[in-house]
Amino acid sequence: MNFRQLDLNLLRVLVAIHQTRSVTAAGKMLSLSQPATSNALARLRYFFEDELFLRTPHGLIPTSVCEHIAPAVAAELRSLEALVTGREEFDPEHSHVEWRVSMSDLGEMTFLPTLAAALHAEAPHTQLTNISVLADDVAAALEARELDFSIGILHPKQRGIQADVLFHEPYVAITAPDWTPFPGHKGKILSPSELASASLLVASPTATFHDSVREMLTRMKLDHRIVVRALHFGALPEVVMNSRMLAIVPTTYARNAQPRYGFKVWALPYAPSYDVRLIWHANTASDPSLQWVRALVHRLFAQPLPRKGRGNV
Repeated sequence: MNFRQLDLNLLRVLVAIHQTRSVTAAGKMLSLSQPATSNALARLRYFFEDELFLRTPHGLIPTSVCEHIAPAVAAELRSLEALVTGREEFDPEHSHVEWRVSMSDLGEMTFLPTLAAALHAEAPHTQLTNISVLADDVAAALEARELDFSIGILHPKQRGIQADVLFHEPYVAITAPDWTPFPGHKGKILSPSELASASLLVASPTATFHDSVREMLTRMKLDHRIVVRALHFGALPEVVMNSRMLAIVPTTYARNAQPRYGFKVWALPYAPSYDVRLIWHANTASDPSLQWVRALVHRLFAQPLPRKGRGNV
């Protein structure tokens, strides 16, 4: 191992992958293509004679060698950046920065408990404020610096918006534990005819409204089976536990709420699916505090994406 033979730019790749646990996300952070980032990782592995990162069902995890090297390298790079740019490095333990995020009510239920706990532990003096912004207005709010980042079912096309897909999942159905479509039904999958026999409950939050559920029901000619259209997801478990209705909700929401309510979860035929994205504006891409909190969001919530069109390693 000859230090003079090491391209120091590779160390930035090492730190970025360590922060995001994703080659694709690290490449986006550094404005590198996925092949270029993968090649950099291969060169790092060769130089250090170690795998550095291992692939698991939950994403990349660092080896003990990487855990020993990466934090120290990150600290040195922050010191160098502060020296060159005259900008102070971000110190999560002592910083009093306030971050402004936009999440729907479903986003709060899904992300806020875990994110708040992590911030309290790792950046105890920082503040996080959730600002209600309609999905169509998120890009403009990011550009105007009214928001620092947003998490949700968002598809921004405006120039300057950057985004990472955190995870991809389908919708499922939830019902009272003793609900069945027909006597003698077995299994946890509903057929189209069984779904057609149910009284349906759906939510259409205005902040991040997703048309896929409505489109699925229209395609299956089941619009007339919708009994209740709620504005938020929060009341849906209570409704199904006290009625014979079936609610259609995202998988993560069902998984998080099931232990508390005890409802039954059903797979759906032709279930719509969606991408949950972390988005921010290019004008904040190099802000140290925002780089840190975006990396934290990745670490807490990013999941391996389906292999089709994935481009991740």
